[in-house]
Amino acid sequence: MTTTNELTQTPGRINIAEVAPKVYRAQIGLDAAARQGLEPSLVELIQIRASQLNNCAYCLHMHTSDARKAGESEERLHMVAVWRDAAHFFSAEERAALALTEAITLIAERGVPDAVYRESADVLGEEKTAQVVAAICAINTWNRFSIATGKIAGTDERKK
Repeated sequence: MTTTNELTQTPGRINIAEVAPKVYRAQIGLDAAARQGLEPSLVELIQIRASQLNNCAYCLHMHTSDARKAGESEERLHMVAVWRDAAHFFSAEERAALALTEAITLIAERGVPDAVYRESADVLGEEKTAQVVAAICAINTWNRFSIATGKIAGTDERKK
């Protein structure tokens, strides 16, 4: 899909990993710590939904590709954007995490409603909810880094 001549980001934008390596490494650390104790498939669903809401094509491409490689079905991937209307495709834990993902990603609109938080805590438990919150915050930061620096979808630099 990509060639060595293709750009990985918009010309004139910084490469945060090169310009601010301590910040980049700290973000990698947050991401790694947030994933601890969570099923990889749940993390991918969180990352996909947040990336959809943030319109981050770079991260959406990366995480749908990762999910496919990990065995996620095309059917479920297509349903993530409309998970409430396709709730039977997702477990109670996944639905609680997706609801929390939407609330935190869109936090400026209405905060995190008590009902959404309570559902997450009831279904996931306190420790898993804390990890899910951290995972949501991590992907939202990755989305902002990618959008701000003009990362181009389909040019996953992890492959280099």
